[in-house]
Amino acid sequence: MKIGVLTGGGDAPGLNAVIRAVVRKCIANGHELVGIREGWRGILENKYDPLDRNSVSGILHRGGTILGTSRTNVYKVEGGEAQVIKNMADNGIDAIVAIGGEDTLGVASKLAKAGVHIVGVPKTIDNDLSATDFTFGFDTAVNVATEAIDRLHTTAESHNRVIVVEVMGRHAGWIAAYSGIAGGADIILVPEIPYDIDEVCSIIRKRHEGGKSFSIIVASEGAVAKKVAGDSEMILQDQKLDSFGHVRLGGIGNHLAEEIEKRTGFETRSTVLGHIQRGGTPTAYDRVLGTRLGFCAAELVETNKWGYMAALKGTSIDAVKLEEATRELKTIDLQLMEVAKTFFG
Repeated sequence: MKIGVLTGGGDAPGLNAVIRAVVRKCIANGHELVGIREGWRGILENKYDPLDRNSVSGILHRGGTILGTSRTNVYKVEGGEAQVIKNMADNGIDAIVAIGGEDTLGVASKLAKAGVHIVGVPKTIDNDLSATDFTFGFDTAVNVATEAIDRLHTTAESHNRVIVVEVMGRHAGWIAAYSGIAGGADIILVPEIPYDIDEVCSIIRKRHEGGKSFSIIVASEGAVAKKVAGDSEMILQDQKLDSFGHVRLGGIGNHLAEEIEKRTGFETRSTVLGHIQRGGTPTAYDRVLGTRLGFCAAELVETNKWGYMAALKGTSIDAVKLEEATRELKTIDLQLMEVAKTFFG
């Protein structure tokens, strides 16, 4: 078979490990590989590069993706599904390995139902995909955030400041919860639990009254405040939507810093980690997990198990249906936040 490999959505440390494993295993099984450039955009625009052992040599430790990526939504392009099927046929591509998150795999699931031979690999640093215990990239993001929190502790203490650390997490607070616990944060704010700014300020005041001159707050970008009536609103960079209908989040850190300083009088600063969390060298864990998931995806191709994706279940890598993976977001275990709250203040 001739197999196309693509990476879609935001980049994540470990993507190249997946690509490498898919290519090496499929070549060993006698298949031909092509890289589809820039995610779903590449197959719509016929952007391909041949992949062989030399193409994936030395990429295991590299961040990003050698194939490039985009947030293109096939189903927002007129005739997009038919164009994908036609372009695959015209270029002799028999199957696709799609590596991506909720949006990329959502497209993959629809294409599979349309008869396209496709398998998936879950990818998101937010760790919010259902049907898999962990996604590659998450461990690296948590390590980056934890190191940043460690560094911010020293400057916060030196200047007697409150520092708000804004981390990624649109609808799920996995990165905030894990890095906050690991970094000894004094308060952790996640999208799943709307926060009360008065409670936040009260915790900070009690710390200062108890002799502590600084505080560290870790907040997911999607954290929202409690409201007396109506729904809570996320802090947005702007109102523009991408092709999957997502707005650009960002600004919760600055918003919280302003509110805390105004209400408590304590000097407060914010630090937004942003894309630093998804860039750079993947951890050993993410390299191994990416390799295992890529190997499993190649086996799904070999057994013609279309419409499935590789997933981590406990310590095993299993096959689950794509539609199961994209049915709903995986939010944090609230028991994890009960653990975290023990150390607030």
